[in-house]
Amino acid sequence: MQSMTGECQRKARVGIAGLLAVVAAGLSVRASDEPKLTAKQSANSVTIFAGEQPVASYVFADEKIARPFYAHVFTSDGIAVTRNHPPKQGEPADHADMHPGIWLAFGDLSGHDFWRNKGRVKHKGFLVEPKAEERGVSFAVRNEYSVALKDGETKIASEICRHTWRLQDGNLLLTLDSEFAPAEAAQPLVFGDQEEMGLGVRMATPLRVKDAGGEIRTSNGQRNEKEAWGKQASWCDYSGTIGSRKVGVTLMPHLGNFRTSWFHVRDYGLMVANPFGQNAFTRGEKSRVEVKPGEKLRLRFGVWIHSGTAQSNEEIETAYKFYIKSADK
Repeated sequence: MQSMTGECQRKARVGIAGLLAVVAAGLSVRASDEPKLTAKQSANSVTIFAGEQPVASYVFADEKIARPFYAHVFTSDGIAVTRNHPPKQGEPADHADMHPGIWLAFGDLSGHDFWRNKGRVKHKGFLVEPKAEERGVSFAVRNEYSVALKDGETKIASEICRHTWRLQDGNLLLTLDSEFAPAEAAQPLVFGDQEEMGLGVRMATPLRVKDAGGEIRTSNGQRNEKEAWGKQASWCDYSGTIGSRKVGVTLMPHLGNFRTSWFHVRDYGLMVANPFGQNAFTRGEKSRVEVKPGEKLRLRFGVWIHSGTAQSNEEIETAYKFYIKSADK
C-alpha cells in the first residue's frame, strides 16, 4: 500500500508539473499576443497604434482648430469612443471645431478665449520626440499661447505638456501632465472662471445619453447630466454599448491638482473636467487662479479608455489608482 501511495504521489506531482507548464505556456502566449503601443509621426500629427490598430491621432497643427487636440480615439480593439472628426452626415455637428475629440483648453486665460479658437496655441516643437517604450508611448511638447491684438500678436502663456500612453489589461490610459507659466516676465498668467475650462472629451454619438442609451457616472454616485453636472468628483465615466461591447471613457483629474475638478457633462456627449469654475458651477465666489512670473501651475489628468464588459465602480476605482500610481513615477 505504501508503494502504491508513493507511485500515486509521484504521478500526481508529474501531473501538476505538467499542468503548470501548460498554464505558463498559455500565459506566455497571451502576453505575447497583447498588442504593443507604437507611434508614427507626420507633418502635423502623431498617430498612436495598438498593434496595427490606430487608437488616436494627436494633431498639433490644423487649419480650423487653433490648438492641439486628439481626434479619432478608439479602444485598443478598434471601437470609436470620440465623435467623428469632422462629424459625419447624420450625426450632431455642433461645435465641430471646438469639440474634436480630446482637448485641453481654457475659455478665460488672462481675459482671452482659447476654448472657442479666438486665441491660438502654437506647437513650438517636441522636447521629447514620440517614442515607443516597454510600457507604452510617450512624448513631450512645448506650446505657446498667443492672441492677435490691434498692435500685433501678444504672447500670453507657455506650456510644457508630457503625454504618455499605456496599455493595461486591454484598456488604454492616456496621461497628460502640463506646466503653465506666464509668457512675459512682468505679467502674471490668470485662469478665470467659466464652464469651458479644462480637459474635454466629445463622446462618439452611439455612446451619448441622449437618444443612445449611454450613461454618465461619477465617483460619488451621480448619474447623467441631471445629477452629475457641476459636481466635484474624483472621476467621471461616460459609457455606452456598441454591438456587444460595453465601451467608454473615464476622466480622472490627478488628486495633486490645486483643486478638485467639477464636471461639466452633458447628455448630448460632452464631458469636461474643470478645476477652475467655482462660480460657474456653484454660484459661489468667483475663482481667480494667478500664476506669477517665475512660478508655474501644474495640471495633470488621466483618460481611461475601456472596452469589454461593463466597468463596475470598483473596476474604475482600480483604474484610477493605477493612473495615480503610474503618474507619480
